[in-house]
Amino acid sequence: MERLLNISTIISCALLLFSCSANPDQIEKMYRDGKYERAIQAINRRLFIHVNEIKSLHIRARCHEELGELDEALDDYNRIIDIDPAYSQAYAAIGKILFEKEFYRDAELYILKAASMDPENFEIIYLTGRSQLMVKNWERAELFLKQAEKMDPEFAPIYYYTGMARASRGDVYGAAASFNTYLKKEPDNLAARYNRGFALLKIGYLPWALEDFDFILKNQPNHIEALARKGICLALMGNPEGCQMIREAAKKGSDYAESHLEEYCL
Repeated sequence: MERLLNISTIISCALLLFSCSANPDQIEKMYRDGKYERAIQAINRRLFIHVNEIKSLHIRARCHEELGELDEALDDYNRIIDIDPAYSQAYAAIGKILFEKEFYRDAELYILKAASMDPENFEIIYLTGRSQLMVKNWERAELFLKQAEKMDPEFAPIYYYTGMARASRGDVYGAAASFNTYLKKEPDNLAARYNRGFALLKIGYLPWALEDFDFILKNQPNHIEALARKGICLALMGNPEGCQMIREAAKKGSDYAESHLEEYCL
């Protein structure tokens, strides 16, 4: 009799727990509303009954990410893969976390796996392009970024990273074109201005390069590398002020300026 009462108590508790648990739509609303800790608590109760419910595990993982609890998020994503090895978003999410932790080689494996499973997913393809850039696979990076561009040509960062990939593999004209497209969408980005200016300097478009370095120095007067390259532009254009700027940049610590002192400031 006592054993039957214990079993009955366990069943009653389980039924009570089940009846009090939120459904997936309610849990997802908690997540969208930024109630991450509350959502996690609700999911924990739900998973007591629905042990392998992937949607709940995915939402819990995303909640952990939002709270900065990355190890817990990784545990949930790995559990999802154990349940469904074809769940591409879990691979992508693990890759993204590893990417943000700067474990680029480890991230690459998961991201490429996700891209092979879901080649029409813009976020995955874009992340794949960025991951290839970080492991110095320049050509593959450009291929994935161009694929992402076809999916969403208005997404400005694609052109910035395409420019970086092209510059890294020596396609200076292509890099300048990509940075130019990016800056039409995001004209105040100093990093893009600097990279476009450097590309324009290398291909000899000196007045346009000078405009970019002037823009940077106007907004960030202590940017010694922009100062060094502005000096090079002016020196190539026959302006004696160029040498003064190169000397000043070298004095402030620019290796680029230091390496060009003898060439332009004899």
